[in-house]
This record gives sequence, structure tokens and C-alpha cells, in this order.
Amino acid sequence: MNNIHYISSKALTFDRIKEIMDNDYTLALSEEAIEKITYCRNYLDKKMENQSEPIYGITTGFGALHDKVISINQLSQLQRNLVVSHACGQGDEVEIEIARLMLLLKAHALSLGHSGVQLVTVQRILDLFNNKITPVVYQLGSLGASGDLSPLAHLFLPLLGLGKVYYKGEKQDTKPIMSEFAWDAITLQSKEGLALLNGTQFMSAHAVHILLKAFRLSKQADIISATSLDAYDGRIEPFIASLHQIRPHKGQIETSLAIRTILDKSELIAQPKKHVQDPYSFRCVPQVHGASKDTIRYVASIIDTEINSVTDNPTIFPDEDLIISGGNFHGQPLALALDFLSIALAELGSISERRVYRLIAGDRGLPPFLVANPGLNSGFMIPQYTAASIVSQNKQLCTPSSIDSIPSSNEQEDHVSMGANGATKALRVVNNLERILAIELFNAAQAMEFRDAKTSPFLQKILADFRKAVPFITDDSIMYEKIDASVQFIQSYVVTEY
Repeated sequence: MNNIHYISSKALTFDRIKEIMDNDYTLALSEEAIEKITYCRNYLDKKMENQSEPIYGITTGFGALHDKVISINQLSQLQRNLVVSHACGQGDEVEIEIARLMLLLKAHALSLGHSGVQLVTVQRILDLFNNKITPVVYQLGSLGASGDLSPLAHLFLPLLGLGKVYYKGEKQDTKPIMSEFAWDAITLQSKEGLALLNGTQFMSAHAVHILLKAFRLSKQADIISATSLDAYDGRIEPFIASLHQIRPHKGQIETSLAIRTILDKSELIAQPKKHVQDPYSFRCVPQVHGASKDTIRYVASIIDTEINSVTDNPTIFPDEDLIISGGNFHGQPLALALDFLSIALAELGSISERRVYRLIAGDRGLPPFLVANPGLNSGFMIPQYTAASIVSQNKQLCTPSSIDSIPSSNEQEDHVSMGANGATKALRVVNNLERILAIELFNAAQAMEFRDAKTSPFLQKILADFRKAVPFITDDSIMYEKIDASVQFIQSYVVTEY
């Protein structure tokens, strides 16, 4: 029996979204959602019967064409034209999982009862999700202000029987698939095209995807840094609780506790040290990792609010007899948060690469480049180059998108967030971070093999599992294959607790 998620006014959480996506949930509308969608649509239809004054986007054109009044018998055509004309995306395709997240988040937002859509429209969105028919969406085209107009237009072309989708592993035209399911194209009613295209679901779906990955990588960064610390013969004193209690940033305290827990009962960490302190990349892990944790937590709070909000325009309040043209589609909260998130994730990669460098430098009894016969073998020389290259790219990607704005629509839309560009950059940063951490684990596992004393039982188990995927390097071999295997290992290795 399929797991079912009933869309309602109950807030979506990151844990719930992960559960839906990982466990192949079917989406369905709750009775509450059906009632809210129907109530709002009925109000709008009745309002239109007696409305003489123009209502933006419902009986007028869009953007700079807001003063162009549209006749009643052309309102459906107006909404269809909107979707078709705004599908102007370019560049690489959005990942299928992110496009599916867009469908989920848009269906949730439309079900909150302030968008004026037809029930059949929301149900078709669920049909696409449930049957794994994923619209082709492009990364370039949104200014992150009047909603993610272009990406959302591509997302909803299939409602009209247009555009392309992925189905059964292949990119196909939508029309034959609609015939297979005996679906008619949706005839959009007043306001519906605007309800579909206005909204921040491109930005917020990317943000959810990135954050779910960031939650995992932040935890893995602690495990991997602890492995490097022990392999480097580092000191435990910088992680003692009393030090962090007098500077009680939450992330810092969490990180120091994590490292102490991970290294509990390590013979290496307990043995006497000749050196009195470690480099910052080891000694300041609680402060650096902790600051990134706090940033991830802050960004998650912004995105949590966003994915449970109504972000299309105009917004309908049936009980107050109000239709308000406002700016809830503006992506500024997400744009700033995504830029901040990119910086926090890039810093986890930056400090990781410095630990990689220390491990290959020939310090503290480790052989240069972590091979027994350096010179004949280059060993781990070039994985550090690769990590450095990726770190440098992340720094470049962290130039904030949100400080830019280019007016559009004949200056009617004269300040935009550029949050969509921030979202796609943040996605590249988090994917790059995953590779950097995989390289550090590759190095740390190799370094650990040159130590006589044992690390903690917790890390011994992880390293034993790692060795099933990535072998010890005795003589030079093709290293990219080992790095790829390390990436796959941290993508699939689940640690529930320390």
C-alpha cells in the first residue's frame, strides 16, 4: 500500500518533505484543502459577475500592461497566453527531484485557499507528481521577483498539453502522455495562469533541496574533520566543554560536543603530544563549523516560513471580500538567505581543504603525500589540487546575487531579488562541498593507516565501511575513480547518532 501525504493547512516540514521524496509518497488533497480551494474559487466567480472595476491580472494585462482591460470572454485566453508567453527558460535543465519539489510546494501553496484556482488544476498538479511525470524546467530565466515566472511557466505547460516532460526515464512531448492517461488539457479560468506563475517555488524548491543536503553534510563534516584530527595526531583540548560555555554560540557548543563524542575512547587522541597546539583548521573546527551550523539553522527558518506561505498575486481573501495586488512573490527573503547559505557552506569546504593540505605535508610522522614511497609515487598530491580548485570556484560563486537588480517590464518591476540565480549558485556550492569533504575523507582514511594507535570505535566502524568502497593506496593509481567512490560513500552513508 502506498504512503499518502494529504495536503492541508498543516505546515510542511523538512523532515516531512524528505519522507515524501525518499519514500515515494502519493499526494492527495485533504477535505480541508478541497473546501478551501473550492470556497475561494466560488468567491472569485461570484465576484466577477458583479465586478465593474478592473482587477489586476484578472481582468487586466500583466506587469507594464496592467492598465489594459480585458473583456470577460477573453479571460481564459489571457491566462493561457500568460503561461505560453512566459516559458522563456534557457540553460541547463533543473534536476528532476527539484522539479518534483516545485510541484509539491506549489500544490501546497495553492491549497491554502487564497489563490482562486480550480480544484481540477491543483488535482492535475498532483497527477503529474504521483505518476512521475516531471516537467522540463530550465535554470535560467527568473529574476526572483514577480515570482519565478519563467521556470513556473515551464513547470505548468503540461497542464495545457504543451511542453516536454520526463516520463519513464525519457524526455517526451506532453501530448502523447496526456492521451495515455486520457487527460484533457486544463482550460484555465480567470486568475489561474497568474496563480501558477507567480510564486517563489523555483527558489524555495532549490533551497529545500540544498538544505536537506546541508543538514547531512554539516554532520558529516564533523565526522570527517574528527577523522583528520586524529590522523594528524591532534589535541582534544580545543574541544573541551568549558571553553565553549564561555562563548556559548549554539553551533559552536554542538560541534565541540560532536567531536568529543566521535573521538570517545580513541587511543590516538589520548596519547601524549609533542606539539602544544594545532593549526586553526583543526583547533577552530567548533568555531568555524559551528558558525555554519547556525547559518544553516537561520536559513532553514526563513525557508520554513516561505514554503508554508501564499506567494502568488493578486491575493484573495474571501471572508474579507478583498482582492489585493501586493508583493508576496518578491524573493528578497530567499535571495538574502541563499547568498548567506552559500557562504556558510563554502566555508565548510574552505577549512576542509586546509586540513587536506596538512595531512599531505609530511608533518607529525606522516609520509609526504601519504604514500610509503614518495618520489616514485605522487600519492595524494593532486587530490589536494582538485580540492583547492573546487574551493576557489566556491569562493567565486559566493559573490552575492541579491545585491544586483535589473528593472524589467518597462520599469513597472523596478527592483528584483535575483534570488533564482542565488539558488542555482547555492546548489553548485553544496555539490562542490560534497566533493571537497569526500576528498578529505579519502586523505584522512589514508593517513590513519600510518598510525600505530587506534582511533575511536565509532570512527573504526566508519573507516572499515569506507575501505569496502575505497582501497588503501600503496602505489599510484587512477585517483578520480577513488574520489568518485568517496563521494558516493558519503552520499549513501547514514549516521543517525554519534
